[in-house]
Amino acid sequence: MTARALLVRGLIAGLLAGVATFLVAHQVGEPPVETAISLEESSAHHSGATAGAHSHDSEEAVVSRETQRTWGLLTGTLTVGTALGGLVALGSALVAGRVGRLRPTAATAVVALTGFTTVAFVPFLKYPANPPGVGTAETIGARTEQYFGFLLVSLVTGILALVLAGQVWPRFGTWGAVVMGVAAYVVVTSVAATLMPGPDAVGSFPADTLWAFRRGSLLTLVTLWAGIGVVLSGLVGRLEKHETAKSQRRALAASL
Repeated sequence: MTARALLVRGLIAGLLAGVATFLVAHQVGEPPVETAISLEESSAHHSGATAGAHSHDSEEAVVSRETQRTWGLLTGTLTVGTALGGLVALGSALVAGRVGRLRPTAATAVVALTGFTTVAFVPFLKYPANPPGVGTAETIGARTEQYFGFLLVSLVTGILALVLAGQVWPRFGTWGAVVMGVAAYVVVTSVAATLMPGPDAVGSFPADTLWAFRRGSLLTLVTLWAGIGVVLSGLVGRLEKHETAKSQRRALAASL
């Protein structure tokens, strides 16, 4: 099984996951975004601070909201999904046979789960997504740096934890390797989360809208990563069975 074969299947899986992600983001994520924008516009109107609001009265938007929530959103999810699918496939090719002697199908599932945990879920727990109207423009730069800084810590720690699990697997077995890898990741990311600044306060922003937005954001992330993991694992599993059957036929022919 070549890396090229895995990459092609990863791109296909990512593309399909991108379509599913668009549907979830459009149906679940966009409604609270619209509500948040309306609240922001209303607040800006009542305070007299029209600069920076999502209004078209004084300045025409470069990309309309209709385009953003349809074709723009679809383009984004397809692009990100395809790229992530390719990365997961390449990561699976690297891990297979090297970390705990994982077979390609199992390696794909492990890499997808590790990617979701380190890149999406844990950073979301520390710095959850905020809708328009939460936070100030002056803190955007600092908030972005904090988020990506913690994401980098989480990703690097996850990779090292996976390597650690592979190193201790021959001595401690699968269960011991998993426990040690997870424990190392939890300890390091917990310390980092404690030392790094907390997220911005949401102020008087409506709790129900905030919760709906964050729930939609998390569900979108889950759809993307689960779609890649499930579809790619299925495609790799079929390829693995095909190549195993081919090897068995060759071995049988050689023995005759």
